[in-house]
Amino acid sequence: MPPRPSLQLRLLLLLLPLFGGDGAPPAPTPWPERFHAVVFTNQTESGGLLQLTDLYYDWPGGRNLNLNRRQLSGDPLYDVEWNNGTSYYFDSASCRTMRFPVGVLPPDWLADGAVYLGRDKVDGFDCHIWTKVDFIWYYEDIVTHRPVRWNFYTGMQQHVMSFEVGGELEDSKWQAPAYCFSDQDAATDKIADEVDVMSGLLSWSSCKPEEVSHEINLITLAFYPVDSGSTGTGTGVCGSVLITEAVSWSLPLGVL
Repeated sequence: MPPRPSLQLRLLLLLLPLFGGDGAPPAPTPWPERFHAVVFTNQTESGGLLQLTDLYYDWPGGRNLNLNRRQLSGDPLYDVEWNNGTSYYFDSASCRTMRFPVGVLPPDWLADGAVYLGRDKVDGFDCHIWTKVDFIWYYEDIVTHRPVRWNFYTGMQQHVMSFEVGGELEDSKWQAPAYCFSDQDAATDKIADEVDVMSGLLSWSSCKPEEVSHEINLITLAFYPVDSGSTGTGTGVCGSVLITEAVSWSLPLGVL
């Protein structure tokens, strides 16, 4: 009878599937340059609601669109983002413009600074898991390399229900309505209370760790409701505009 392999060797053989052939941890798969995904968002852990989002990602076009339908709500909220950092949030009656210090996420947004955590069964799929600055946790199907889920440290969970590579939206759907370009002071405050900041959080997570480290406490403060009229004091490279806009507009980010 041949000798049995040592315990150390058996453990090594068990761990090998977690890593590539050279022993390096697997790298997250870049997003396709265009795709359409349906994402179910659960924000109940942070006191928020449930919603279904049609996500259209168009990197060559420098744009990203989230069509958000909240539970039992008939009026969808559009979030149209452009690579110049401008985002338009609008429904059938009102609009709000926000400007972020970063534009649309590049396809390889996880490549710089993501830490591999191993693999686990998530939503019924065998997944690789990465985290970035302990802000976002990203789950990728080991077999298909499609994203399965991503979680934010606030407790917000986003489950990918479908993922269509190359899925596109007709150009007319990307255009913000005329009232987005009128006097912003005349718009209602409804949007300010309903803005879905999923994409804002994702954009923020594309920052480098050194840009994020001194912003995390300020971002945490912004996840609590604040009195109207108060202003933010963010000073960082990547997160300051998001903090300032969020606090000055009294957005309860952890609830959205």
